Amino acid sequence: MIDAHHHLWDPARREYPWMVGSALDPVRRPYTLEDLRRVAPGVSGTVLVQTVSSVSETAEFLATAAASDGLVVGVVGWVNLVAPDVAERLAELRALPGGSLLVGIRHQAENEPEPGWLVRPDVFRGLKALASAGLAFDLLVNPAQYASAVELADRLPSARLVLDHAGKPPIAAGGFAAWAPAITELARRPNVFCKLSGLVTEADWVSWKPSDLAPYVSHVLSSFGPSRVIFGSDWPVCELAATYDEVVDVARSLTAGQSRDERAELFGGAARRAYALPG
Repeated sequence: MIDAHHHLWDPARREYPWMVGSALDPVRRPYTLEDLRRVAPGVSGTVLVQTVSSVSETAEFLATAAASDGLVVGVVGWVNLVAPDVAERLAELRALPGGSLLVGIRHQAENEPEPGWLVRPDVFRGLKALASAGLAFDLLVNPAQYASAVELADRLPSARLVLDHAGKPPIAAGGFAAWAPAITELARRPNVFCKLSGLVTEADWVSWKPSDLAPYVSHVLSSFGPSRVIFGSDWPVCELAATYDEVVDVARSLTAGQSRDERAELFGGAARRAYALPG
């Protein structure tokens, strides 16, 4: 199984602007690769995803991946997409130790106030450079940005776009009706993949149950098809609501109706294509 979305962090060494408020206290501690090995012994490969807008974090993640004995098969890092020399900055990252494991870039666009940030001319120029470099782009967006995500997919069909956390549906608030049409529309773009990740923390952290997630998982699968749906644990964020094992178990149970080949796509094949992973 490939876990295509997890993080590592250490609040003693770096500031995490999103890690505010007492609700985040349970995960306000260092999480290392050895911690991941302990909680996920059955995982054959992982994709390590950025947590802050920091080139230095990306450099550290690449070095960690290179020293992981093959566990981390890819890194989704960060680069300043509005810089005039994005292509050169990507080349610099790829020249670092572990640079060959850079498979994508993510920017926390959900925190940008502009609904059209993804297609703003300076951002779009950077995303074109990213696509030309053969790297994927992780879409971390809020509902106001769904339309610009669709526009981006249309205007840049050469880009492999990966929708993080199924677009962050408001599960706890019962927001299926407002979320589902946007997912259907994005899925019509063949260059967009969707991650089944982060759903437990969009549900009620204390009282969630698999049936709360079921309609969302079903809609993602029916819209994208298993060949473009990717499993990710979102560990250690998921620990706010569930253990690693619980996240894996609910993903397996809610996709049990898929064929063996379809489940192989969900838990590995689709991630390999989205991120051009080896094997």
